[in-house]
Amino acid sequence: MYYVAMKDHEIGRNLATEQYLMNNVDFDEPLVLFYYEEPCIIVGRNQNTLEEINADYVREHHITVTRRLSGGGAVYQDLGNLCFSFVVDRDSQEFGDFKTFTKPIIDALHDMGATTATVSGRNDLLVDGKKFSGNAMYSRNGKTFSHGTLMLNVDLNVVPQALTVPTDKIASKGIKSVRSRVTNLRPYLAPEYQNITVPEFQDTLLKELFHVDSLDQIADKEYHVTPEQQKAIDKIYEDYYANWDWVYGKSPEFSVKRRQHFDMGTIDARISVDDGLINNIKFYGDFFGSGNVQDIEAALKGVRYDHEAIAKALADIDLNQYFTGIERSAVIDLIAQ
Repeated sequence: MYYVAMKDHEIGRNLATEQYLMNNVDFDEPLVLFYYEEPCIIVGRNQNTLEEINADYVREHHITVTRRLSGGGAVYQDLGNLCFSFVVDRDSQEFGDFKTFTKPIIDALHDMGATTATVSGRNDLLVDGKKFSGNAMYSRNGKTFSHGTLMLNVDLNVVPQALTVPTDKIASKGIKSVRSRVTNLRPYLAPEYQNITVPEFQDTLLKELFHVDSLDQIADKEYHVTPEQQKAIDKIYEDYYANWDWVYGKSPEFSVKRRQHFDMGTIDARISVDDGLINNIKFYGDFFGSGNVQDIEAALKGVRYDHEAIAKALADIDLNQYFTGIERSAVIDLIAQ
């Protein structure tokens, strides 16, 4: 087995590295990758991104959002979470067999004192009945990767706020996440690991997986990305993981109902979105205005459904003529979620 311990802490760049190594490098043995990153949300390939995130909270707290190649549900990660990924020849493992893929991790955690860690259901890892890891799988060109999370010391207060969509209705054909009771791993580890950091956790798991006492013993098993490969990885990052169209535009067609009462009246916005663009929007309510709101509806048709694009589309329009007495920022926030 070879391994890569990524140095970057940006989720998109790590996913791009994972994708490149799977699709472009032939290994004569399985590959394991470890990485951890700044606060981020990763949605599954078939999900409606906006249906999975609290967009206002995510924007205010500068949480990166991206979409992965594999299926499954949305997950929140921060620097208290360690990701792992196994890349193997497709013929060597049955697609969807998460139990086999995650067994080396479970065995290592047992050795570290988390003796109740187990695989449960389709793709979750549990400890004392609570989820600490979600896993997903992707197969292409004769290879399969199975990647998962390990919540060592994640800020659990953020999880429900970042992944709970406000009560306004979003209806789509996206595959919705199933929320589970989650926990951090660290309290379940042996006493000598109670204060372990994520970098130390990564190194300990590597030593457990390779059955060595020091990483120096497996120096020849560490794979290093070349400068030329890095250029190709950067291109994947730009084309996919930092690309609005991939992250949001690939969401299934969906509709949004946004309604809010203000001192000067109630605005009820009904929005239809396809390929990430507003294809229809209608305003209802008892608000006042001298202008015809059809002007606003026309200005927003074909606009990307995100806060920045909507604000830009309305930048030269005096919204007070249409929604008298209601702050411009409040109107934009209402439309954009």
